[in-house]
Amino acid sequence: MMKSPFFAVVILLVLATLAVAEINSITISDDSRPVILLQKFGFTQTGHVTISISSSSSQNPSRTGFYLVEEEMVLRVDIELQKNPSFCVLDSHYVHHFDQSYQVTSPGVYSLFFASCVPGTKVSMKFQTEMYNLDPNGSKYYLPAGSTQLPGLFFVLTLCYLTFFGLWVYLCYNKKQRIHVLIAALLLTKALSLVCAAEVKHYVSTTGTPHGWSIPFYVFQFMANVLLFMVIVLVGTGWSLLKPKLQEKEKKLLMMVIPFEVISTIGSVVIGETGPYVQNWLLWTYIFLFAEVCCWVAMRWVIVLWMCFLRKTSRKTVITSPFFGKFYSLVFVYLIFTRVGVLALREIVDYKDQWVSNAAGEIATLAFYALMCYYMFRPMERNGYFDDEDYEEEEVLLQSFALEEDRV
Repeated sequence: MMKSPFFAVVILLVLATLAVAEINSITISDDSRPVILLQKFGFTQTGHVTISISSSSSQNPSRTGFYLVEEEMVLRVDIELQKNPSFCVLDSHYVHHFDQSYQVTSPGVYSLFFASCVPGTKVSMKFQTEMYNLDPNGSKYYLPAGSTQLPGLFFVLTLCYLTFFGLWVYLCYNKKQRIHVLIAALLLTKALSLVCAAEVKHYVSTTGTPHGWSIPFYVFQFMANVLLFMVIVLVGTGWSLLKPKLQEKEKKLLMMVIPFEVISTIGSVVIGETGPYVQNWLLWTYIFLFAEVCCWVAMRWVIVLWMCFLRKTSRKTVITSPFFGKFYSLVFVYLIFTRVGVLALREIVDYKDQWVSNAAGEIATLAFYALMCYYMFRPMERNGYFDDEDYEEEEVLLQSFALEEDRV
C-alpha cells in the first residue's frame, strides 16, 4: 500500500525546512520506501535542478526516478495514491518527472523526491543533487528564494551584539558581579554564532556548501543556548545578586539542562546536515523537540523552587515587588514568540519572504537580551528584587541564605 508511506512524507514536508546546503551528496542503502523526500527548495523562474548518479542498484530504471512537485500539489498526489494504491507516482500529471536535470519555469517552493514503483524492491544509490537559481548576471545562487537576505541580516545582527557586548563590558567594568560575567559571555557567544551563521549562508549562496563553517556555528550555538538557560535560571533565582550559592535541588536541575542541550544540539546537527531522506530523520526531529521542551521545563522548575523558598522566607517582598512579575512575563513572551510565533509567521508569509521569520526571531532575541541586560540586571547600587523601603526584608533574606549556606 502506498497510502501510509506517502502520509509519512506529508508529515516530513510539514516539519522539513528549506535545505541548508544546496549541493548534497546523498547515499540510499537498501531502502524499500516507495517515496523518499530528498529536500525542499524555493525557486524563482530561473531555477534549476541537476542530479548526478554515481552508482545505482535499480533493476528497473523505467519504474524508478526523481520528480519535483509543487508544495500545493502534494496533497493532490496523495489523493491519487489513495484512490489507486497501485498507481505509480511518476505517472502523475501533478509531478515533474526527469532523469538528470530540470529547469523550473514556474516559481514556488518545490520538493524533490525519489520514487520506486516496484513494490518490495530495495534500492541502493549514490548521487549528488544541485539546486539553484540564476541571478541577473547568469551566476548560480544556491540559497533558496526567500533566504537571499540572510547573510546580510546575520552580519548586521553580529555588529549589534558586538556593540552590546562592548557597552556591557564598559558598564560592568568596575561594578561587575559573577552574573554580569556570564551575561557578557552570553552576548559574545551569540555574536560568534551569528557571524558563523553569516559565513555559512554566504558560502552556501556562492558555492553550495558551507566550507566547514557549520562546525563552529553548531559549537557556538550550543554554548549560547547553554549560557542562555543558565543566565535565565541564575538571575531568576537571585544567584550572585542575592545569594552566593545555589541550593542542591537547583544545582541538580540546572545540571539536567546541559545533557538535554547536548541532545538538542546533536538533533539539530542531524536535522541540518542530513535531510528527510535519512530513515531516522523524523525520529531525530522528535528528539530535538523533546530535548528543547525538557530544557525549558527544567528551567521553569528551578525558578518555581526559588519562588517557593521566597514565600516561606519573606512575607512581603515577593508579593509587593514587581520585579519577578516583569521578569517572568518577559521570559514567557520571549519563549512563546520565538518558539510558536516565529513558526506561525513562517507558515503565513510567502516563500519569497521567509527571511522575515528569521529576522523576527533574531530581533526578538536581541530585544530580550537588551531588556534583560540593560533594564533589569545592569549594575546598580541595590538590586531590583526589592522596593526601596524593603531594607529589613532584604536583610532577612540574606541572613536566611547565609544559614542555608552554612548547612551545606
